Amino acid sequence: MKMKKMMAALMTAAMAAGTLTGAVANAEETQDVTLWYYWETEGHQVALNEMIDKYNASQDAYAVTAKYVPFADFKKQLSIGASANELPDLVILDSPDHASYASMGIFADITDKMDVSTYFEGPVASATLDGVLYGVPFGCNCLSLFYNEDMFEEAGITEVPTTWDELQETAEKLTNDSVTGLAFCSLQNEEGTFNFSPWLWSTGATSYDIDSEGGIRALTFIKNLFDSGVVSKECINWTQGDVMNQFISGNVAMMINGPWQIPTMRAEAPDLNWDVTLIPMDAQYASVIGGENYAVIAGGNEDGALSFLEFATQEEQVNFMMTQMGTISADKNIAANQFSSEEDAIYKKFVEQMDYAQARGPLPEWPEVSDAISLAFNSVITGASTPEDAAAEAQATIDSIVQ
Repeated sequence: MKMKKMMAALMTAAMAAGTLTGAVANAEETQDVTLWYYWETEGHQVALNEMIDKYNASQDAYAVTAKYVPFADFKKQLSIGASANELPDLVILDSPDHASYASMGIFADITDKMDVSTYFEGPVASATLDGVLYGVPFGCNCLSLFYNEDMFEEAGITEVPTTWDELQETAEKLTNDSVTGLAFCSLQNEEGTFNFSPWLWSTGATSYDIDSEGGIRALTFIKNLFDSGVVSKECINWTQGDVMNQFISGNVAMMINGPWQIPTMRAEAPDLNWDVTLIPMDAQYASVIGGENYAVIAGGNEDGALSFLEFATQEEQVNFMMTQMGTISADKNIAANQFSSEEDAIYKKFVEQMDYAQARGPLPEWPEVSDAISLAFNSVITGASTPEDAAAEAQATIDSIVQ
């Protein structure tokens, strides 16, 4: 009898040990974390994957994988995913869209989980709604005017344009059978609104009063650029990456674009002579603040997403990503140490432009406002509407959204 009891006890202990071992094994299984982003530039994708690989190698609790979603489809995919319960665990999204999705309850409240006390106020505001932090700013940027120095010299141009009239005149001198003087993304989406905003704001108008003297003047100026042929009508199909490719290929003499293109330009066209200056103004200098935010999806693998964010926001990783992407850190302490070398002097011109840059929103309804603005200038470019009619139609839509 004693022997049977002993054997039973041993079997019970073995089973318990096996159960415990299984539980430990399950607890130690690597959990997947999925991340969506929209960067189309290969160098940006490579950099992100390199940082992810470093994170995955640094621990074995989580395995992060990234998925590219085209910018034009990003918001639609996020909305569809929310209704179908098929969202990732983490996203990198355009900062003006943040408030909209936060208001829908898609993003997790990370107010007490991530410290953003050293970050620039504007980027943090874009990730905040009603005092609640729903994300962490990734990086900042703005738009400026790039120009081909060799083409300027060949055309006898010795000064960069500083006003709209000077820009028109300069673009005309640079335009010929094989080259157009100026290019900027004019897609009918947020990317297009991003590029149109500096023209609008330079008149003194805001995004919410496009049917004003300034708003109509901005639309008219854009129409004249296209109608005169100094800007190709193909710009309505070009992303910012496409515009850059046209510039480095020598098909465009000047372009409106951002610092994130610089690493690619230096890698793909090392012999191209170019420089950057402020966007020519109407009543005042203006540019637009761009950049992305990280956001954790509510109900997803929040712990895994936050673990990755803790890694990705460390100074070493931030410096790596900002260098690879040509953007400015949203963390003031890290940004203070950027652009110290002579090679980085070009970035300082974007820092100067940041003094005149404004943010889009933040407003939960910003995507609808943006759609109205991009539709207005796109219809003017294509000749579907006059500047006056396009402005009036856009204003009616905007008023119905924000009032």
